[in-house]
Parts: sequence; C-alpha cells; structure tokens
Amino acid sequence: MHLDRSAGRTAAGRLGAAVTACIALLSAVGCSTDAGTGIRTAADAPDTRASATARAKAEGGDNDGTGKTSHARPAPSMPEPAILAQATVHITDGQTVGVGMPISVTFPQPVPAADRKPVENWLRVQTSSGTTGAWSWVKGHNLPDGQRVDFRPSTTYWQPGTKITLRLGSHGVRHFAIGRSLVATVDASTHEMTVRTGGKTQRIPVTTGAPGTDTWNGTMIVMDKQPKVLMDSRTVGLGDEYRGDYYWAVHLTTSGTYVHQNPRADTEAGHRNVTHGCVGLATDGTAKRFYDQVQVGDVITVIGANKDTVAAGNGYGDWNLTWQQWLAHSAAGATTTA
Repeated sequence: MHLDRSAGRTAAGRLGAAVTACIALLSAVGCSTDAGTGIRTAADAPDTRASATARAKAEGGDNDGTGKTSHARPAPSMPEPAILAQATVHITDGQTVGVGMPISVTFPQPVPAADRKPVENWLRVQTSSGTTGAWSWVKGHNLPDGQRVDFRPSTTYWQPGTKITLRLGSHGVRHFAIGRSLVATVDASTHEMTVRTGGKTQRIPVTTGAPGTDTWNGTMIVMDKQPKVLMDSRTVGLGDEYRGDYYWAVHLTTSGTYVHQNPRADTEAGHRNVTHGCVGLATDGTAKRFYDQVQVGDVITVIGANKDTVAAGNGYGDWNLTWQQWLAHSAAGATTTA
C-alpha cells in the first residue's frame, strides 16, 4: 500500500522523511499504515563539523566545533567497538524534540552480548541538566534483539529546555534540545483526550478502537506527523472496509497506531469507540488544531482500553518499563550525564 506523505511536510515532520512515499503494510491493530520505524532518518554521514572534531572529543578534547567549550569526559579505557562506525541515530543534528523522545541508536546487525557494555560506554550522552539515565537494549518491532539501544532518563521524561550532546564514539556528534512539554492522555473508556501543555489543559472528544480492534494501552511517543496518509484495510485482511486518505495524521507506533482525523468522529467522538485501533478526531478543525500543536517527541498515553500495553520497541514505548526493568537490559548501568 502506498503512503502519500508528500503534501504540506512540516519542520516537525523531518523525522518521517525516510518513509516518505514508501510501500507499507497496515497494522493488524491500527487503522493506519505500518510505516516501519518511521523516524530513522539520521543515517546520513556525520556533518563536516562533527567529523572534524569527533576524534578529539572521543579522546577528551574540549572543542565541539562551535567555538564553545565542551566538558567531554575522557574516552573509555576499553577499545572502541568497530560497529559504532555503522550506528544510525533517529534524531537529526540541531533538532528540537518533545520531552518523551528517547535517544535511539540502531546497528546493521545485532551486537553480541559481550560487546554491549563497550558500545554503551562509547555512546556518551551529556546534558545541560545533569540527568541520570541509562542505555537499555530494546527489542525493536521489526528488529532482532541486540540491534537497537535506547537512552532515557531515570525520571519521567526529559526536563524541558535540556540541551543534549550524543557522541558516537569517534564517529560523530549530535546536538539536540528538548522543547516545551506536551503530554496527552487518551481515556478509551470515557472517549476523551486530555492535553496538558504550557500550563493549560484541553479536553478533546475522541473515538478509539472498537471491540476486537482496540487501541494499545500505554505511553507512546510521537514518531512523526503528516498531513495526509493513505490507509487500506485490505492489507490487514479486513476486506474493503476502508481505503482512502486520512488527514492530520500523528504517528505513534511502528505497527501503525495514529491519532488522525476521522469523519466518524463527527458523531461518535465522546460517545463510542468505532475505529480500527487509531484515535479518531472530528473534522470540524479539532484534528488539525491538535496536529498543529504536536511535535515529534511529544507524549500520548492511552488508558482504559481493552488491550495490552504497547511494547517498548513498538515505536518508542520505552516509558512503559519501570526504571528497574529498564536497567535490567542495560550492560553498563546508570550514569549521570553532566
């Protein structure tokens, strides 16, 4: 099925570029397309500035290429794993993301268990807020174990305004920032979404997955957003129930969960759950207003649905694990990112 994501691309949707105009399958649990990981678009080579200074940083240098002083920690004593040269980061240099976005690094093949601690030690994270966090090996939705490692804080989400630097060993540097906080909670039992941002609270009527095609419970992070996505029920064995363009689509899981405009929400939002797994918003401007205020990395949590909690690797469900569960899959353990 073709994904038409060409119209009206926004700056906040840069992370979706890698899946533009791709062929994808619908999720069996969502009313929308399974667009792969959706945000793995930073596979390009490190920029010239990063390449020129990465080796110095890996060895403890203090010039980050911007003329500013960087307090890089000395390089680990263990040898640098060669696989870091092939690491892919999902956040682009200079990007601003929401408070829920973990740092996610993938590799072209699984990293053996014996090599995971050196990889974590060489993937060094610095933050302006001195956050305590840890890397953890996450089973990606379409990846084997050991091919993806994520970093998140021990607290719930990042602190707004945090500046973050990620060093890929000697193979590049990424600088990005955490923006304002937006946290939305969708209650499938009351058919309402509560959106909290900027000290304000909005309540929006919604319709979620109907019985048998329920929406995932749990916390999901905005992976990308597009003004139009083509969705086709035939790709998940649902016959000709639907096929067409759905607008103002906010992408939440690799398996295909979205928040998007749905004409059925005009009458059913706030009353009944009628979708194939997505969160539907009315066509009266409600969907577009929500779309316009959301950015990649924002937090959307679903409660009250008759379905399991979404897996950590199905998109960026990292926050569905407790801190102790997170550390259980870390080889190097917690670190302070000052």
